[in-house]
Amino acid sequence: MSLNYQDNILNVHSIESFGTHDGPGIRMVVFLQGCKLKCLYCHNPDTIDTHGGEEYPIEDLVQMALKVKPYFGKKGGVTVSGGEPLLQSKALISFFKRLKEEGIHTNIDTNGRILNHFTEQLLDSYADLVMLDIKHMTEEGFESLTGAKNKETTFNFAKHREASGKPMWLRYVLIPGITNKPEHLHALGAYFKDYQTIKKIELQPYHKLGIHKWEALGWEYQLKDARENSKEEIDAAVNILENYFKEVKVN
Repeated sequence: MSLNYQDNILNVHSIESFGTHDGPGIRMVVFLQGCKLKCLYCHNPDTIDTHGGEEYPIEDLVQMALKVKPYFGKKGGVTVSGGEPLLQSKALISFFKRLKEEGIHTNIDTNGRILNHFTEQLLDSYADLVMLDIKHMTEEGFESLTGAKNKETTFNFAKHREASGKPMWLRYVLIPGITNKPEHLHALGAYFKDYQTIKKIELQPYHKLGIHKWEALGWEYQLKDARENSKEEIDAAVNILENYFKEVKVN
C-alpha cells in the first residue's frame, strides 16, 4: 500500500490512546507510515517504508480522539508522529481542522525536512505545537546519522515556525561520542538561544530498544557498539543547555 494523498485518508502505522511522552498532557498519538530519513538510532524502523501502514478515514480518527478526549484534560490532545507525518501534510490539514473544530489540541512531531505549501498552511493555521527533531549540528554528522544531505532544511523549518510566533519544542537524541560532545551542545544552544517560540528542549538519552526491529527487517543496526549515557553525561548535557533554553527536560 503506497502513501495516499487524498484529503480524507491518512496512512497510519499505529495508534497509542494514552501517550505521555509526545507533547503536553495525555495524548492520542497517531504514528504515520513513511519517512525519507533512515536515522541510525531509529527505534521505529518499521515506520520508514512508505509502502506499508493502514489507510484510515480522517473522520474515524477524529471519532477515536473524541472518545478519549475526556482524559486529555486542559493540556492533552492529539499528536501525529511517525515516520515523518509531514509526508502527508495535505491530509493532515483536514485532520487538524476537524480536531480544532472539536476543541482538541494539535501537535506535530517532525524532523522538519518538508516545507511546502501544504506544510506551511498546516503549521500556520492548525498546529498548536510543533516538536522539532534536531539530528546533528554539523553537515557531516547529519548525513552520517540520517543518510540524507542538507541539515539546513530543518533549520529553515525552524525559522518558519519562529516567524509564525507559535510554540515549538526541540528534541535531541543524546548519543555518547556522536551527539553529546560539548561543542555540539553549545552550537545547538547558540543557534537557537534567541528564538522566542521555543518553550523547551527535550533530551532523549540513547537506547537500543529498537535493535530487534532492525533485525526483523533484515537491516544491519550500525550503532551496536554505541553505549547508553551515564548519569554524569546526561547531567553535563543538561548543564550546558540550561544556559540557552528556558527548560531542559530529560525523557
